[in-house]
Amino acid sequence: MASTFTLVTETPLSAAALFDLSLDIDAHVASMAQSDERAVAGVTTGRIGLGETVTWRARHFGIWFTMTSKITTLDRPVLFIDEQVRGPFKSFRHEHRFEEHPTGSRMIDTITLASPIFGSLAERIVLVPYLRRLIAKRNAHLRETLG
Repeated sequence: MASTFTLVTETPLSAAALFDLSLDIDAHVASMAQSDERAVAGVTTGRIGLGETVTWRARHFGIWFTMTSKITTLDRPVLFIDEQVRGPFKSFRHEHRFEEHPTGSRMIDTITLASPIFGSLAERIVLVPYLRRLIAKRNAHLRETLG
């Protein structure tokens, strides 16, 4: 069974600018400094596009993980989806939505994941809270980068 959570981030910035920055490998690496995350294969710098992959290497919970993600949907500046094609999860899908609103824009991150061990218990107790904090930090970094 998979777990899904959504994180909504309100910003005074344009949806198009946030969309473009969210696809930027270098911005992602900068936002994940606490986990020493690096792009090690596929698109490793600049903006990733539809059908392209990136392989990430990062330390989480004191353990090094490698995960390859592919951009499976891209509809600029509204939506893109990245999905794990190889890595530590049984499955991992991250939907990034961007909406304009009167005071700026809204980023809506919906993540669906399945743990390879301990199933929904590990997802509920460890993975979902951890990933929610990680995505919130990433989004704060994107907001700060764009000013």
